[in-house]
Amino acid sequence: MENTEVKKYSAKKGFLSILAVGASLTLLAGCAGAAGGGDETVKIGVVGASDPYWADYTAAAADEGISVEIVDFADYNQPNPALTNGDIDINQFQHLVYLADYNVSSGEDLTPIGATAIYPLGLYSTKVTDIADLKKGDTVAVPNDASNLARALLVLQSADLVVLKDGGSIFTTLDDVDTAKSTVTVTALEPSLTATSLPDVDAAIINNDFVEKAGLKFEDALIKDDPSDESALPYVNVFAVRAEDKDNETYATLVELFQTTASVTDGLLEVSGNSAVLATTSPADLQAALATVEEDTAAQK
Repeated sequence: MENTEVKKYSAKKGFLSILAVGASLTLLAGCAGAAGGGDETVKIGVVGASDPYWADYTAAAADEGISVEIVDFADYNQPNPALTNGDIDINQFQHLVYLADYNVSSGEDLTPIGATAIYPLGLYSTKVTDIADLKKGDTVAVPNDASNLARALLVLQSADLVVLKDGGSIFTTLDDVDTAKSTVTVTALEPSLTATSLPDVDAAIINNDFVEKAGLKFEDALIKDDPSDESALPYVNVFAVRAEDKDNETYATLVELFQTTASVTDGLLEVSGNSAVLATTSPADLQAALATVEEDTAAQK
């Protein structure tokens, strides 16, 4: 993200050195075997349970003696409260910025125990084929949840479609858009609606979960951010659990299985249109990064 540096993010450099695309994935220590399997079913909350790789994942877990139930949620607002309330055991749908905002806002302490991937955030349109065709006053829809709203605005700024008064950060809001200097007008919608809004707007920033469901192709994105940039670490997607379960061996095994089962990682990449960047960031590094983002998030409240 050459022009989208997260200026207020202060985590130590080097975390992204452990991201890999198609590389040999790092095994998590002490997680081999079917620890804690038995008859207990582990419920994992996701947004997009119809993705084929989840079937491969539950089969791989069953081979290790772990029964997994994938619980589907319609939107991003549901899996964290469900985890907090004990309705599920793990969730896997969010990046660290989203998790930090939830923890700070709710006073909870959900904790990342493993990484999956970073997904680029793209701008799509059914009315133009080049960002140069977007003109003054055209409307662009973006996700309205705080973390993805800021990221979407940074993507638009990188393409010179908007100007952000403070230069942009993971805390940027619509109030930070300099409308007089910006080309497009930005409207914020619930994330699942940005794709369905395309007939009514000129373009939309659409989360990966909703791209193909809207009949779009990932390669059709007019622009997208760069997941290999170091400033992208806050946007790595993670498995999250309640804090008291962060050392659960069965859950660690499930993370390992996700990261090391070829049909799962290949399926994830396929579903993402090969746009995702696989990540094996360690739990300790994820938790340290989350703590930094939470500290910065709390300072903004």
